Amino acid sequence: QVQLVESGGGSVQPGGSLRLSCTASGDTYSTASMAWFRQAPGKAREGVAAIDTEGNMKYVDSVKGRFTISQDKVANTLSLQMNSLKPEATAMFYCAANFWCRPADGAWLRHPMSTTVYWGQGTQVTVSA
Repeated sequence: QVQLVESGGGSVQPGGSLRLSCTASGDTYSTASMAWFRQAPGKAREGVAAIDTEGNMKYVDSVKGRFTISQDKVANTLSLQMNSLKPEATAMFYCAANFWCRPADGAWLRHPMSTTVYWGQGTQVTVSA
Protein backbone atom coordinates (compact mmCIF):
# COMPACT_ATOMS: atom_id res chain seq x y z
CA GLN A 1 0.00 0.00 0.00
CA VAL A 2 1.11 3.51 -0.80
CA GLN A 3 -0.45 6.62 0.71
CA LEU A 4 -0.21 9.93 -1.10
CA VAL A 5 -0.93 13.38 0.30
CA GLU A 6 -0.88 16.45 -1.90
CA SER A 7 -0.32 20.03 -0.81
CA GLY A 8 0.50 23.41 -2.28
CA GLY A 9 -2.67 24.19 -4.14
CA GLY A 10 -4.33 27.58 -3.97
CA SER A 11 -5.46 30.59 -5.92
CA VAL A 12 -3.18 32.51 -8.23
CA GLN A 13 -3.53 35.12 -10.92
CA PRO A 14 -2.86 34.30 -14.57
CA GLY A 15 0.85 34.27 -15.22
CA GLY A 16 1.60 33.31 -11.64
CA SER A 17 3.29 30.23 -10.23
CA LEU A 18 2.51 27.46 -7.79
CA ARG A 19 4.47 24.50 -6.53
CA LEU A 20 2.57 21.35 -5.69
CA SER A 21 3.98 18.65 -3.46
CA CYS A 22 3.02 15.07 -2.87
CA THR A 23 4.32 13.13 0.09
CA ALA A 24 4.33 9.36 -0.23
CA SER A 25 4.39 6.83 2.57
CA GLY A 26 4.02 3.10 2.89
CA ASP A 27 5.50 0.73 0.32
CA THR A 28 7.16 3.49 -1.65
CA TYR A 29 10.02 1.23 -2.70
CA SER A 30 7.59 -0.58 -4.99
CA THR A 31 6.60 2.42 -7.07
CA ALA A 32 7.79 2.35 -10.68
CA SER A 33 6.67 5.83 -11.63
CA MET A 34 4.89 8.87 -10.29
CA ALA A 35 2.61 11.29 -12.04
CA TRP A 36 0.43 14.35 -11.68
CA PHE A 37 -3.08 14.39 -13.09
CA ARG A 38 -5.68 17.12 -13.12
CA GLN A 39 -9.42 17.23 -13.44
CA ALA A 40 -11.23 20.39 -14.36
CA PRO A 41 -14.94 20.80 -13.59
CA GLY A 42 -17.01 18.77 -16.02
CA LYS A 43 -13.98 17.23 -17.69
CA ALA A 44 -12.21 13.91 -17.54
CA ARG A 45 -9.07 13.46 -15.49
CA GLU A 46 -5.98 13.93 -17.63
CA GLY A 47 -2.31 13.26 -17.17
CA VAL A 48 -0.10 16.30 -16.80
CA ALA A 49 3.42 15.08 -16.01
CA ALA A 50 5.12 11.82 -15.13
CA ILE A 51 8.52 10.66 -13.96
CA ASP A 52 9.88 7.14 -13.67
CA THR A 53 12.54 5.65 -11.43
CA GLU A 54 15.25 6.50 -13.97
CA GLY A 55 14.27 10.13 -13.98
CA ASN A 56 12.66 10.11 -17.40
CA MET A 57 10.02 12.81 -17.55
CA LYS A 58 6.99 13.21 -19.76
CA TYR A 59 4.57 16.12 -20.09
CA VAL A 60 1.29 16.75 -21.80
CA ASP A 61 1.88 19.17 -24.66
CA SER A 62 -0.13 22.00 -23.10
CA VAL A 63 2.26 22.39 -20.16
CA LYS A 64 5.62 21.75 -21.79
CA GLY A 65 8.09 24.49 -20.99
CA ARG A 66 5.97 25.80 -18.10
CA PHE A 67 5.61 22.87 -15.69
CA THR A 68 8.44 20.84 -14.19
CA ILE A 69 8.05 17.55 -12.36
CA SER A 70 10.69 16.44 -9.89
CA GLN A 71 11.15 13.74 -7.32
CA ASP A 72 13.09 13.49 -4.07
CA LYS A 73 13.47 9.79 -3.44
CA VAL A 74 15.06 10.31 -0.04
CA ALA A 75 12.18 12.43 1.23
CA ASN A 76 9.61 10.44 -0.78
CA THR A 77 8.17 13.58 -2.27
CA LEU A 78 6.98 14.43 -5.72
CA SER A 79 6.74 18.03 -6.85
CA LEU A 80 5.21 19.95 -9.71
CA GLN A 81 6.48 23.46 -10.34
CA MET A 82 3.89 25.33 -12.38
CA ASN A 83 4.84 28.62 -14.00
CA SER A 84 2.98 30.97 -16.32
CA LEU A 85 -0.32 29.57 -15.17
CA LYS A 86 -3.34 30.07 -17.35
CA PRO A 87 -7.01 30.15 -16.31
CA GLU A 88 -7.58 26.83 -18.07
CA ALA A 89 -5.24 25.25 -15.54
CA THR A 90 -7.95 25.58 -12.90
CA ALA A 91 -8.53 22.05 -11.70
CA MET A 92 -8.10 19.57 -8.92
CA PHE A 93 -4.59 18.18 -9.15
CA TYR A 94 -3.90 14.61 -8.11
CA CYS A 95 -0.72 12.76 -7.36
CA ALA A 96 -0.60 9.18 -8.63
CA ALA A 97 1.78 6.31 -8.08
CA ASN A 98 2.51 3.73 -10.77
CA PHE A 99 1.03 5.74 -13.58
CA TRP A 100 3.18 6.69 -16.51
CA CYS A 101 2.99 8.18 -19.97
CA ARG A 102 3.88 5.47 -22.49
CA PRO A 103 6.63 6.85 -24.73
CA ALA A 104 5.41 5.06 -27.86
CA ASP A 105 2.07 6.79 -28.08
CA GLY A 106 1.68 9.17 -25.12
CA ALA A 107 -1.02 7.07 -23.49
CA TRP A 108 -1.39 7.48 -19.71
CA LEU A 109 -1.50 3.99 -18.25
CA ARG A 110 -0.58 1.88 -15.28
CA HIS A 111 3.16 1.30 -15.43
CA PRO A 112 3.85 -2.18 -16.82
CA MET A 113 6.13 -2.97 -13.87
CA SER A 114 3.33 -2.33 -11.38
CA THR A 115 0.10 -4.07 -10.48
CA THR A 116 -1.61 -1.35 -8.47
CA VAL A 117 -2.08 2.37 -8.90
CA TYR A 118 -2.59 4.76 -6.03
CA TRP A 119 -4.17 8.19 -5.88
CA GLY A 120 -3.98 11.06 -3.49
CA GLN A 121 -7.00 13.07 -2.43
CA GLY A 122 -6.12 16.04 -4.59
CA THR A 123 -5.30 19.70 -4.15
CA GLN A 124 -7.26 22.50 -5.79
CA VAL A 125 -5.59 24.97 -8.12
CA THR A 126 -7.53 28.03 -9.19
CA VAL A 127 -6.17 30.51 -11.72
CA SER A 128 -8.21 33.67 -12.05
CA ALA A 129 -7.71 37.42 -12.26
